[in-house]
Amino acid sequence: MDIDGHNQLMKRLGEVHARQRIGIENEPQQVFGKGLNFFHPENWYSGHALLRYILKLTGVYWYGRRKALDIRLVKNEIRLPNLPVAFDGLTLLHLSDLHLDMNTELTDVLIRRVEPLDYDLCVITGDYRAWTMGSIERAMMGMRSLCTAVQQPVYAVLGNHDSIYMLPHLEDMGIRMLLNESTILEHDGESIYLAGIDDAHYYRVDNLEKAARDIPADGISILLSHSPEIYRQAAHTGFDVLLCGHTHGGQICLPGGFPLMLDADCPRYMGAGSWHYHGMTGYTSVGSGTSIVDVRLNCPPEVTLHRLVRATK
Repeated sequence: MDIDGHNQLMKRLGEVHARQRIGIENEPQQVFGKGLNFFHPENWYSGHALLRYILKLTGVYWYGRRKALDIRLVKNEIRLPNLPVAFDGLTLLHLSDLHLDMNTELTDVLIRRVEPLDYDLCVITGDYRAWTMGSIERAMMGMRSLCTAVQQPVYAVLGNHDSIYMLPHLEDMGIRMLLNESTILEHDGESIYLAGIDDAHYYRVDNLEKAARDIPADGISILLSHSPEIYRQAAHTGFDVLLCGHTHGGQICLPGGFPLMLDADCPRYMGAGSWHYHGMTGYTSVGSGTSIVDVRLNCPPEVTLHRLVRATK
């Protein structure tokens, strides 16, 4: 990142948070400690190989690989009593946890899934890369291909697998990255607000105060966060909607979809799908990709269409 890019990052993310983000990225990724959780399995690379070996021994590995490419479409209605009339019916395509360099087939499968969909804007809640450090090139190649199939406008945030050095690449693709920032969505003389925070899970560089600074108290506001772990702070900040991912819904679940592990410091009911907390509506996508191993069991990947509805009081 050149001097101009570095200065822009300081301005957008916040000087302290920018220094933290760059500094932590330059440290070895920790398996234990740091972040919101004590254990970070995504950073335990030898553990990835062990899990893959165990799945092959049990005979479910190849079945799980096929299931990881069976991406379902989920439709979710978000009812908001004070939603401006102009935004009644607004539809958002929500993508999350793509990890496009994990499985070379995923990008084409995902393109075929999203191309025929009808929506007004797209939001992406982070994790473009499979690993938590190293090269970003394969993930960015996948994103460039995906962006040919996704309708504009597109808004997004970074996740715990992502590098701040992805920023210029993603924005060159036409994606508006929200780094503790907000933007106004306007239609027919009415407005709602869309904000996004940087990763709260591992890097802990989220800044809700900065993200909400330009949002009026009575404005309808949607927050993009990679992880649901910011739910309490987001609700009390005044956000109406929180869209997130990170958990993969557990990815490898028992029959009935019961997750063995969520890797998120939040109530289990927030681990997948729609939920509510203190007047805020939340939705945690189980994601389109896979992490650690390219397998899904009893937890199909998804792309989500959220439809905003003006609810009667």
